Amino acid sequence: MSSSTTQKTVLAFSRVTPAMVERLRQDFNVIVPDPSLGDINAQFEEALPHAHGLIGVGRKLGRNSLDSAKHLEVVSSVSVGYDNYDVDYFNERGIMLTNTPDVLTESTADLGFTLIMSSARRVAELDAWTKAGEWKASVGPALFGTDVHGKTLGIVGMGNIGAAVARRGRLGFNMPILYSGNSRKTELEQELGAQFRTLDQLLAEADFVCLVVPLSEKTKHLIGERELKLMKKSAILVNISRGPVVDEVALIEALQNNTIRGAGLDVYEKEPLVESPLFALKNAVTLPHIGSATHETREAMANRALDNLRSALLGERPQDLVNPQVFKG
Repeated sequence: MSSSTTQKTVLAFSRVTPAMVERLRQDFNVIVPDPSLGDINAQFEEALPHAHGLIGVGRKLGRNSLDSAKHLEVVSSVSVGYDNYDVDYFNERGIMLTNTPDVLTESTADLGFTLIMSSARRVAELDAWTKAGEWKASVGPALFGTDVHGKTLGIVGMGNIGAAVARRGRLGFNMPILYSGNSRKTELEQELGAQFRTLDQLLAEADFVCLVVPLSEKTKHLIGERELKLMKKSAILVNISRGPVVDEVALIEALQNNTIRGAGLDVYEKEPLVESPLFALKNAVTLPHIGSATHETREAMANRALDNLRSALLGERPQDLVNPQVFKG
């Protein structure tokens, strides 16, 4: 172990297991805020001036929050999305930002399809109804759901996760696939028979609309009152991207007025979602942002983030560098 690496300090603030901390300690001094020792935010702030690398997720990091982090070289996010980070500021400071793409693709796609199925067949609503002792006779039309197989699936944002959802729909449920996005995906068109549409066309034609776009100024409130009114009255909206992609107030109104049949949501404009009119709506399935929340995927994400962090601090180019222009290798 060289002296240059032993002098570097890593601040591990979330989603890093004790085993991973031990791996980091082979090369770096590691600080882990501990709730038993008091306010973890205060511990984070106290450690920042010493940190060469940060690893974790769930903190907004930019000019104000990182001003004291004079030695910071890399932020390794245990996530795919990086909308919590001020990338322009990172570039200005020459701070590397890494993320964890690919490893959560299949798990998040599983969840997307879970929301499609549970919304269509009213799983959460009927589970609660059954547990409340309401099942006293054969279920009648008032509690019927809608089929998934053979229905048209619209994917808004045909990246890796969108493609994985599309494969589940086409190959598993014989669903015609529509998609919208910044570019044509000719390979997926050939593989799945997917058809490109403008967003407005997709909304008008699809029975299920699945949002899988990154959050940006362009995609904030991509789905609002106008877009919801373009959807079929029988359609279901699924959001596994980021909460602000949907105008939540407009969605709640659309669900209350039966402008659309229902929604399956894993993300929200403000998280955690503690109070919301969504909770009173039987046609909304509300999950607590669990797209990647399986034991296997979270471990794979943390390991990928750890590898990215380690490479950056040892002078190597990280595998998943969001802002490659700042790498000085």
